Amino acid sequence: MSNKRKGLWKRFDFTLLLIVILLGLFGLLILSSATAGEGSISYLKTQGIAFALGLFSIIVIVFINYETFGKFYMPIYIFSNLLLVAVLVLGSTAKGAQSWIRIGSFGFQPSEFVKIGVIISVAKFIEKNHEKINQPFTLIKILIFAFIPVVLILLQPDFGTAIVFVFFIVIMLFVAGLNWRYIIYAFIASIISLPILWFSLDNYQKNRIFDFLDPTRDAMGSGYQVIQSKIAIGSGQVLGMGLYNGNQTQFGFLPEKHTDFIFSVIGEELGLVGGLVLIILYAILIYRLIKIAKNSKDIFGSVMVIGISAMMVFHILENVGMTMGLMPVTGIPLPFISYGGTFLLSNMICIGLALSVGMKREGLSFSRDA
Repeated sequence: MSNKRKGLWKRFDFTLLLIVILLGLFGLLILSSATAGEGSISYLKTQGIAFALGLFSIIVIVFINYETFGKFYMPIYIFSNLLLVAVLVLGSTAKGAQSWIRIGSFGFQPSEFVKIGVIISVAKFIEKNHEKINQPFTLIKILIFAFIPVVLILLQPDFGTAIVFVFFIVIMLFVAGLNWRYIIYAFIASIISLPILWFSLDNYQKNRIFDFLDPTRDAMGSGYQVIQSKIAIGSGQVLGMGLYNGNQTQFGFLPEKHTDFIFSVIGEELGLVGGLVLIILYAILIYRLIKIAKNSKDIFGSVMVIGISAMMVFHILENVGMTMGLMPVTGIPLPFISYGGTFLLSNMICIGLALSVGMKREGLSFSRDA
């Protein structure tokens, strides 16, 4: 092995890869309990295949220079938008949103892969316009480029996924040097537009906000999920009731226990200790991603990894928060843990991209000039 290749592998983040493997295995374990007696083998088979494909994808992506993806950012961007248009024309509906494409028995959620495409393309577009990012015309150009996919997702309508996009796009812009005043302007505009946003929501979305404020208002209806989730987490106490022994989980009181509310299963069956172990693993994951972004050799690599980090942070905070009644229910799954082959595979592809960036690090600093 040449000295150059040895040097590359010395920069490979084995810790990040190990954390992802541990999270994936932990997710399979919890999934086996969440689906016990409900076709557990079928769920585990699907998730296991996605996990194996994810590991294979990481290996392949690591051997591809991430700058190659940047060179093709425009075709990636166009393809991502075409996927979202295809969903609007050909997609099937689930949980109130037309967000799936089904081919026979096979189905996938394009928006999960579009997240990757948008992160790549927006990161490259920001790099190309970085020197003038705080000039109004340039900023408007970037925002239009970044928010076309968001509008297409809102048309499904998938408000929860759209919020994820908005969050990581704003973080990417801020880290790239966007002046604070634009963030403040955007916040003020958001507050002013709240009445318009409210009247644009469907009834089930309004109910989720009402239930966040008072879950007991419709305890047997729209507030049922959160109430049962809080009972499950509370009954787990410190050490939990043991895998396959949770009352809310095993007796079917907890809805969506294998997807959106899988953290409730962890809280009930593994207790506070199990929840803290998962959160520590996530903390290490985000730390390693931010370290890679900080040491990236260029703006594109750094902003791309920050986008990946922001996406995962939002998913973690929103999912854990909604299961405890601290955030409104949005249907946002938990990275590497929730059931969903598309979601798991897309997250692991993101890790592959981050590892590829990490293997070519030199260090980068951003200026925050007005």
